[in-house]
Amino acid sequence: MKPLMMAAAVVVGIAANAANAAPLPEAKPDDVGFSQQGLARLDDFFAREIAAKRVPGAVVAIARDGKLVQYKAYGQLDPTKGTPMPLDAVFALASMTKPMAAVAGLTLMEQGRLPLQAKLADYYPAFAEMKVGVPQADGSLKLDGQVSPIYIHDLYRHTSGLMYGGRPDSSSPVARQYPDGTAPAVEGDTQAFIDRITKLPLAHQPATVFEYGFSIDVLGAVVEKVSEQRLGDYLSGNVWQPLGMKDATFHPAEAQRARLARPFPNDPLTGKPQAIKLLDTPTKFDCGGACAFATVGDYVRFGQMLLNGGELDGQRILGPKTVHHMISNHLGPEIKNNVANIEPHRGGFGFGLGVAVRTSEGLSSVPGNPGEFTWNGAYGTQFFCDPKERLVVVVGTAAPGELRKYYREQVQNIVYGAMVR
Repeated sequence: MKPLMMAAAVVVGIAANAANAAPLPEAKPDDVGFSQQGLARLDDFFAREIAAKRVPGAVVAIARDGKLVQYKAYGQLDPTKGTPMPLDAVFALASMTKPMAAVAGLTLMEQGRLPLQAKLADYYPAFAEMKVGVPQADGSLKLDGQVSPIYIHDLYRHTSGLMYGGRPDSSSPVARQYPDGTAPAVEGDTQAFIDRITKLPLAHQPATVFEYGFSIDVLGAVVEKVSEQRLGDYLSGNVWQPLGMKDATFHPAEAQRARLARPFPNDPLTGKPQAIKLLDTPTKFDCGGACAFATVGDYVRFGQMLLNGGELDGQRILGPKTVHHMISNHLGPEIKNNVANIEPHRGGFGFGLGVAVRTSEGLSSVPGNPGEFTWNGAYGTQFFCDPKERLVVVVGTAAPGELRKYYREQVQNIVYGAMVR
């Protein structure tokens, strides 16, 4: 890399930061089918973006065959203070919380305690009374009863009819009634969230449309009801601690707060003020859809566990058949697939149990293979796993504006471009 770019990116690798143990064994790129020159493009890319002040910094982990070929930190943890980005930076995961909450639910399914075809109202009866809002020509809403109930299955695949709101300019009269993704967790406890959400109309009849929204938050509430534990406590005992995800949490401790990755005060694209609210505002319940924190090193271990069929370093979290079911497409032809409306570069993707799943060649604007599973976070995090290529990639940035979508695409392009076999 050119010296100027190195200075702009402030690259920290495994060898340069011995205080951070590698989350997986290491390998030379050539040994697992990567070009060192190709991977250097990632350094150049983030150097350019950081020098242009489009993103404060990043941490990237790339693993193939269970071994790290790239694990680097770039730029700044806190652009206001000028703090360098450490490998163990803690990121607000936003919707990358969802796959972890889904795994929590699936561990209960394996115990015979939370079947997919259980009715949601068996756990929280108020969901049975929710009506479906049908917009009328005059702008009003007609409220219809549910043709079929909401099942637990619908929560995993976002076909419950629940949605996200928080946009006053929305053209949808239903969406205008919904809060944004983290507002309920800041305002009240789990029961307060359930009480609030069940008073709203559903956007669609259950099991008819993929509508991204509060479904996994509700799944997390069901996990709490079944396990009789807070979601974070259940995840800690059954997923995070067994996997060695040392910093995964819903409530960062004081020692972790110094490592929280922070965004620019203003959006680089619009110049408008921006913030990641959860960095400084504690949540009152462990919202499974948007509220967890972790390091990139933590999450690459989580992704590797899934790629391994539910096991890592002798710790089995899920059975391989359960993982296969999780990463299969669950949006049948009877369900309207809106995945690409949420993630425009994900044409040719369906949705499994908490993750998007690539179902066909082509169509997507980024390379990959059928069977790839993935999801991202609205604050700038990204992960994808490609079983055919035995690949796990995790990226952490604090970039809550629209640029985050640009980084998702470019990182995937560069990673696949660096593969030589």
